[in-house]
Amino acid sequence: MSDSSPVVRFINPPTMPPARGYSQVAEVTGGKTVYISGQIAVDPAGNPVGAGDLRAQTQQVFANLNAALGAVGTDFRSVVKLTFYMLDISQIQTVREVRDQFVDTQNPPASSAVEVRRLVRDDFLIEIDAVAVIPV
Repeated sequence: MSDSSPVVRFINPPTMPPARGYSQVAEVTGGKTVYISGQIAVDPAGNPVGAGDLRAQTQQVFANLNAALGAVGTDFRSVVKLTFYMLDISQIQTVREVRDQFVDTQNPPASSAVEVRRLVRDDFLIEIDAVAVIPV
């Protein structure tokens, strides 16, 4: 295997609507793609975190994503796509504030946010999955 470092280009084409806090396009060449399952607000011991507190839950979710990235030898600089599943999309600013502690806000990953009726358990307010690209 040769060392093939991925090249990532985050693009906001002028022919598309302006993006605020995310990139419209993430173009990746080279590297290995890593898919991280949706993470919920559960600590490493399996205990729920932040009952009724979106900020606390989002912080735990990002900690879980960070641990998953660490398990494959990388960090949030390798994330090219995030998908947010929320019970109340009107609270997206809280999620963005936590997210911005982890991602490069000058070149944020492509993102989708979806309001859902329910997550795997009634006490969860948010779930986030991620796609990352790392060198091979």
